[in-house]
Amino acid sequence: MRMLAAVMYEQGLPKPYERSEPFRIEEVELDGPGPGEVLIEIQAAGLCHSDLSQVAGLRKRRLPVVGGHEAAGIVREIGRGVVGLAPGDHVIMSVVSGCGDCRPCKKTRPALCENVTASRTQGVLGNGQRRLSRNGQPIYHYSGLSGFAQYAVVMPETLVKMDRDIPFEDAAIFGCAVVTGVGSVLNTAKVPPGASVAVVGLGGVGLNGIMGARIAGATTIIGIDINADKLALARELGATDVVSANDPDCISKIREMTHGGVDYAFEMVGIKSTFELALAITAKGGECIGVGLGATDELAHYKHAGLVTEEKAIRGSFMGSCVPTRDIPRFLQLYRDGSLPVGRLKSEQIGFDRLNISLDLLDRGEVVRQILRPHR
Repeated sequence: MRMLAAVMYEQGLPKPYERSEPFRIEEVELDGPGPGEVLIEIQAAGLCHSDLSQVAGLRKRRLPVVGGHEAAGIVREIGRGVVGLAPGDHVIMSVVSGCGDCRPCKKTRPALCENVTASRTQGVLGNGQRRLSRNGQPIYHYSGLSGFAQYAVVMPETLVKMDRDIPFEDAAIFGCAVVTGVGSVLNTAKVPPGASVAVVGLGGVGLNGIMGARIAGATTIIGIDINADKLALARELGATDVVSANDPDCISKIREMTHGGVDYAFEMVGIKSTFELALAITAKGGECIGVGLGATDELAHYKHAGLVTEEKAIRGSFMGSCVPTRDIPRFLQLYRDGSLPVGRLKSEQIGFDRLNISLDLLDRGEVVRQILRPHR
């Protein structure tokens, strides 16, 4: 079949992206689903800071590639051997899926799956197949999903069914922003009731971290960002305090208000300065959790003696340590009961015509989550 999709041919193009156009909106060919594959009609896809990282070339991808890694849609066709899904099902598409056989999968950690990670690095589906092309030339899949398109062929392990009354524009961000932000708090750190928490970086993932900390029962929740509007939104979503990262006394203020630092500091940006800020506001015996993904060669520094004598722990959290079939349904229930109002994070809904300029808005920190509606 032929469809419209956002194709990236080159990484590292200059800003503004409205002019350099890293994504070209083109008609491409999509083969139907093979055995063990599923055809999805994409209804909504979120724009994430990880998309900016790919556009900037901070993490290399096989090109050309159809972008997009968090989305929701409708099952239109299933390949031979697929069970548990049927045409008409509404689904959330998740970056996380496992092979079931490798060491991390056997430990119920599909986010760390060795085999799926290898296939996605090559720009193919988890089974090693490729279903995208243009004029006979190969086009690759991004993170096994390629949600910036009208349709996608994916592996069923990337899909989680949802109730049909959930709006697609809300559901789309569960596949990345929600599981990463909320999951880092509830799954990775397992923040206990009464703990103190700081979240550095209040984009879609960071604000989900704020909501996750409130759900966990943290009594002190500090939001940190350079954008005043995001600080205000963090308060509305559960932050007990907010501090501007532009304040030269940011670290000392937080350490003073928390009597020496927070129990858990979540770094949601993925750059050296914000990680070092997060570590500096972590209390003795506390945990600093790196969630944001920056450049593959980005280095941060810490004083090792201080790490030892203060017994701080540094750990990573990839995709919120999530198991999609376990976590997405429970997060959807939190959404339904009002505890996880992810609709508050939507900045605007866009068509393909605004995709590149929307990257500029995201890069400047002027929006939280923009939702691409590929059939608009």
